[in-house]
Amino acid sequence: MAYQINQEKVSRYSSLEFLARQVVEGFITGMHKSPFHGFSVEFAEHRLYNPGESLKDIDWKLYGRTEKMFVKRYEEETNLRCQLVIDQSSSMYFPMKNKPDINDPDKLIFSVYAAASLIEMMKRQRDAIGLSLFADELRLHTKAKSTVSHQKMIYKHLEDLLLPEKGKLNQKTTTAEALHQIAELSHKRSLVVIFSDMLDKQTQQEELFTALRHLRYNKHEVVLFHVHDAQTEIDLNFENRPHRFVDMETGKAIKINPVQIKEAYHKSREESKKELMLRCGQYQIDYVDADINQGYHPVLLAYLLKRSKMY
Repeated sequence: MAYQINQEKVSRYSSLEFLARQVVEGFITGMHKSPFHGFSVEFAEHRLYNPGESLKDIDWKLYGRTEKMFVKRYEEETNLRCQLVIDQSSSMYFPMKNKPDINDPDKLIFSVYAAASLIEMMKRQRDAIGLSLFADELRLHTKAKSTVSHQKMIYKHLEDLLLPEKGKLNQKTTTAEALHQIAELSHKRSLVVIFSDMLDKQTQQEELFTALRHLRYNKHEVVLFHVHDAQTEIDLNFENRPHRFVDMETGKAIKINPVQIKEAYHKSREESKKELMLRCGQYQIDYVDADINQGYHPVLLAYLLKRSKMY
């Protein structure tokens, strides 16, 4: 059975703008600042005239005041390259559903719809979009393109993630390794938007932070949607009785009354979350607390409104 993204849900974003916070390397004239300077669009600065350059670019009014020849430099605008990165490890299917329901999503459905909504925004801006999927390894990495056929291909990959029978169990996470690969494969400055529950092993946390820093070192702007179910994965809100908990990535099971460990568990998860937020702040990464219980639309819209005010 084929599952399709509800276009009515995501098309509401087609009239919104998503601008790059920092300069990007684009391919045609568009809406975002480029690191390259030209002689069009928006004034940036003056520089001294070099003998042999065209006289038409000299600011003659400034010459009249200073008797020195300066050339005007302008910022070129360019289209954005955006790389959407989605964690498709088994933990992203939590809580497991019999069929995809955007009104009651698991973490992966939440991420798919948020990513599709960003695509709708960028399609109107003629921005280039790429898609990366990872679990225990980087399973898909497409270069950012703006063609209609490429966008349809990305939608097909996103809709494949909604198939309930595909790879839900025993798919481990190696987020750090995947992000390092994406940093190396994305050769031009891009906006990298990551959707992940960031549930790597505690022993791999420092490697994960190194990978995020690698993306920033390569001049990419990074947005991290930390996708989680706060009620169960952080607050551990379960009935006061024994439960059998199964690790979706390893298949290991444990039987325990969650009330007995709730306080210590909540403290540990909150500390991990705060450390992630702190590192994102240090690396100038936009951290988005994406609780699936709030719904993807309120979470995404709140971030876009915040971003529009800041940038």
